[in-house]
Amino acid sequence: KVFRVIPQNEEQVEIISAIASRMQVDFWQPDSVIQVKPKMKVDFQVEADKTSEVESLLAQNKMEYRVLIDNLRTAMEAQFDSKARTAGHSYEKYNEWETIAAWTADIAAENPDLVSRSVIGETYEGRQMYLLKVGKSGTNKAAIFMDCGFHAREWISPAFCQWFVKEAVETYGKDSAMTNILDNLDFYILPVLNIDGYVYTWTRNRMWRKTRSRNAGSFCIGTDPNRNFNAGWCTLGASDNPCDDIYCGSEPESEKETKALADFIREHLSSIKAYFTIHSYSQLLLFPYSYTYAYPSNFLELNSIAAAASKELASLYNTQYVYGPGAETIYLAAGGSDDWAFDQGIKYSFTFELRDTGRYGFLLPESQIKATCEETMLAVKYLANYVLEHLY
Repeated sequence: KVFRVIPQNEEQVEIISAIASRMQVDFWQPDSVIQVKPKMKVDFQVEADKTSEVESLLAQNKMEYRVLIDNLRTAMEAQFDSKARTAGHSYEKYNEWETIAAWTADIAAENPDLVSRSVIGETYEGRQMYLLKVGKSGTNKAAIFMDCGFHAREWISPAFCQWFVKEAVETYGKDSAMTNILDNLDFYILPVLNIDGYVYTWTRNRMWRKTRSRNAGSFCIGTDPNRNFNAGWCTLGASDNPCDDIYCGSEPESEKETKALADFIREHLSSIKAYFTIHSYSQLLLFPYSYTYAYPSNFLELNSIAAAASKELASLYNTQYVYGPGAETIYLAAGGSDDWAFDQGIKYSFTFELRDTGRYGFLLPESQIKATCEETMLAVKYLANYVLEHLY
């Protein structure tokens, strides 16, 4: 089951910590027990045979709770509710990695004037990391880097990167805003960063989050790629325990995947003017910083853009997003790619946390892919336009 509890005080926070120390608890939000604080929505999953123990502990301590997902297996099966009955790639269903990899080749081959594909590295398990460059060819163009699939179980994230590329190629020349953006900007799109983890969620454990690298001296596998960047690395909101879901890795960029991304951005720093990283869930639009409560130098500008982008997003289906700097808006989290990109000098750095707010959590049904992607497109296009008008 997946529970939601809102601890009212430090005492109740302690009870959640006690539950986590007594049994295997998978935190959905926040990412770890160490980030739990009073008045925060805490969503966590426990194994079937432990649910009655959790319910009685919460009841004994007079903690109100609700069950978000009563049967995780049923919810996993219910995810695949797409009407798109195709064996191959579809933008309205979740695609396995092999299907996405083939799609990257196809979309580039079918749209040579707009899309090219390259390999920026390989994963721990030896899979090639494909990057799509989307834009009309030109000289000295500014660029936006966008990645998806940092955390393996956040399936709606790679779905959005694929959708974005589809919209770019289908509406170029028809939609004036998209045409203008692609004529003047390039997009570097990394459809899945954590490919090994993503494959693992399809084959072994749907709720896997981290990479699949081995950790010296530990039986526990994987590092959280979004705690593995050199931005307040391994300080508050990250863990140095390889068994934790927010393990920071043995050093910054210890993961082949994060190093490949960081190397690419460093090499293209003169042209990359914005960085968007797509996650789920909780309907947030975050900007730096997450590793400190300090505000970035251009806080007022980032805050006003985030407000406007959230408003654009809500204009379609009235999906409400909360926006603000990461640490203040949700919790401290060190070593994130958005803070790192910002500290590299990329002024416009944003993290999206897509739908929903917990009804389905990481198991957003396929029937919501289209609407989620359509509304997110509005925010991304707004931000891209803003970047284009404020090149630096």
